[in-house]
Amino acid sequence: MKKEVVAGVDIGGTTTELGLVDRTGDVIVKCTLDTADYPHVEDFISALVKNIRELAGNNREMELAGIGIGAPNANYHKGTIELAPNLAWKGIVPLVDMMKRKIDVPVVMTNDAKAAAMGEMLFGGAKGMKDFIILTLGTGLGSGIVINGQVVYGYTGFAGELGHTIIVAGGRACGCGRHGCFETYASASGLVRTTLNLLSEMKEPSPLRNIAPSALTSKKISEAAADNDPVAVEAMDFTARKLAFGIINAIGFSSPEAVFLFGGLAKAGEALFKPVREYVEEGVQPIYRGTVKILPSRVPESNAAVLGSAALMWNELK
Repeated sequence: MKKEVVAGVDIGGTTTELGLVDRTGDVIVKCTLDTADYPHVEDFISALVKNIRELAGNNREMELAGIGIGAPNANYHKGTIELAPNLAWKGIVPLVDMMKRKIDVPVVMTNDAKAAAMGEMLFGGAKGMKDFIILTLGTGLGSGIVINGQVVYGYTGFAGELGHTIIVAGGRACGCGRHGCFETYASASGLVRTTLNLLSEMKEPSPLRNIAPSALTSKKISEAAADNDPVAVEAMDFTARKLAFGIINAIGFSSPEAVFLFGGLAKAGEALFKPVREYVEEGVQPIYRGTVKILPSRVPESNAAVLGSAALMWNELK
């Protein structure tokens, strides 16, 4: 009997990752496409299907059971990518229907953070959990919310965008066109913005002053904080407070067992996790104290995008 696998596909503005994944979460083979090389979505889909067929066809002991796709601004209900700002394909793209015309297997799609939630539930630290949240802390702040074992999609298919909840009225400008969004404070880029502000406000010496603003990263800031640089320490604390504030709000509406943190900012480790846990316990309603774990993702980062998308498909096949 052939071994069933699914293709996990993660579409990014620059690169698309794809791989074949079995039921246990083993990534058997993987490759990439340069998304930017395909300004026309039809050409991209042809190349994607060709690569999937080649990966699956190179091993006659494997059978392709389906394709799971994570993409920016992806609508799970409709199978469309809608108004994605970092993709060349403008408007509403019926990507799932276009894929199905090219390859005769089930295809399902959602946004990358919701796929990450599915990956955490099937292959990561949320195994056995029915209620949890994952926050992806990169350039922006993505989120996947699972309640009673189901990813929350809402009426439009775009529910659960915690990164664009307002946590500071009239605050920092956000790429979405509004001000004060959660992601402008509690993300890797938010930490950089905070640090740049503090460098202009604080007088203390800091090695971060020797780094050009365009070269400043969350990694460099967290390393400076580990060395007790006062500006970096203050920036990390401010960011932890804002992150905790957003988590406290999320706990109030979904009462999760755990909140998983993933992405560039989460790599700061206990320098971030410890104060976030303390601020959450300090600020959350008493009925929720001691009920929520703040944890790092347990999905390997090198395969996280492919595993999340594949988990989406495996969940459908259940």
